[in-house]
Amino acid sequence: MPYRYETHMHTCQASGCGVSTGAEHVRFYKELGYTGIFITDHFTGGNIAVPADLPWRERIDWFCSGYEDALIEGQKRGLDVFFGWEQNYDGDEYLIYGPDKAWLLAHPDIEHWTRRRQLEEVHRAGGAVIQAHPFRHRDYIRYILLGLKYCDGIEVANTGNTPDADACARRYAESYGLLTTAGSDNHNSAKADPARLMGVEVDERLTCPRDYARLIRARGAIRPIIPAGRFDVDPAEAPRLASYWVDEDDPDLRRIPTGRDFCGDDNRRGFVL
Repeated sequence: MPYRYETHMHTCQASGCGVSTGAEHVRFYKELGYTGIFITDHFTGGNIAVPADLPWRERIDWFCSGYEDALIEGQKRGLDVFFGWEQNYDGDEYLIYGPDKAWLLAHPDIEHWTRRRQLEEVHRAGGAVIQAHPFRHRDYIRYILLGLKYCDGIEVANTGNTPDADACARRYAESYGLLTTAGSDNHNSAKADPARLMGVEVDERLTCPRDYARLIRARGAIRPIIPAGRFDVDPAEAPRLASYWVDEDDPDLRRIPTGRDFCGDDNRRGFVL
């Protein structure tokens, strides 16, 4: 039997944009028959709810409070709850799976890491990195930055995206043979539409976040849960999105145009910023 997991969600305890508590999320997903959820609150580079002037241990205790609230409720209700987080750099965001609270406490310099350092250290800890919603367009996102060198795969579909953004992500994944996941980016379970939820299905029940990380890095059987018709976008009506490679190896040119039109039928159309 397949096991269904939500891979991307935020709580009001740790994410500044969160609405539901961890426990409220658990009750919602349990009723829908999910096997488990990953709490992936915004970390220090993003919309975190934790004051930056607290001592590191207090910051991490606060940051983990949404997950711990969900974990207690999950144990009561029989829903697996796993820890993760989402880190933002320059509008390009990454979901981290595998390391735990103790690992965060032992790495107080993490908020100053580059994308490359993040990937190396997470791998060293047995974890994995997925670039979240890579083609999302928002007022606060200045560029479509693709961190191909700094992740193990991409979130090809996200409920918070527009369908055209997900269609771009699918074309990108197909072009480069990337491992793909999906997630709901759920902030508010009281208003979430079950028909629009995303996530993944796997063939074996996960026992810890590292199980999922191992599947990602081994390119195992991870099946994204995506509503039917999600990618049915007319290329002629999709916005033309300029996309850039992130290259931290070149201090003078960290945004390199991809030269690809991931939303169109070919690569001949121009871009509009």
